[in-house]
Amino acid sequence: MEKTVKIEEYNPEWVSEFQQEKARIMEVLKNDSLCVEHIGSTSVMGLGAKPILDIMAGVQNLAEVDTFIEPLKSIGYEFVPHKEFPERRFFRKGQWRAGTHHWHIYRFGSEQWKNQLSFRDYLRSHPDVQKQYQQLKMSLAEKHPADIVGYTKAKAPFILNVMESAKGG
Repeated sequence: MEKTVKIEEYNPEWVSEFQQEKARIMEVLKNDSLCVEHIGSTSVMGLGAKPILDIMAGVQNLAEVDTFIEPLKSIGYEFVPHKEFPERRFFRKGQWRAGTHHWHIYRFGSEQWKNQLSFRDYLRSHPDVQKQYQQLKMSLAEKHPADIVGYTKAKAPFILNVMESAKGG
């Protein structure tokens, strides 16, 4: 079942949902050394979002993610290989294109890791940019109501511009 692109108002419960999900993940993986972060729009106070929790973990070596697949199945996560993103491992909770949780795993400290945190932190500290992003997301949700891939691709130029600003470019 494919979900329509719907942006909900910010929900302060997303923070506690993240904390609960992080605890669940850490419990099944029995790995205290994982660095886990709340990313994506649900991690930015005041920003509307698709109600999907994006969680990011940093590992020393992406090969260790293979050992996560079976334990994560027990709490509803499915490993989704994406050959187009060789520096990321991805797990989804929920149905295809209608997931409720997305878990992104990068090498800790990698450029991808840093970019995710930079984008989140920039939006948190720049309310004017956050407002622009909110308006863009609402507009794109209307333009691409049943096309999550098109919606996501259409956000990319804005995100790249924000990343350049965050780097001081």
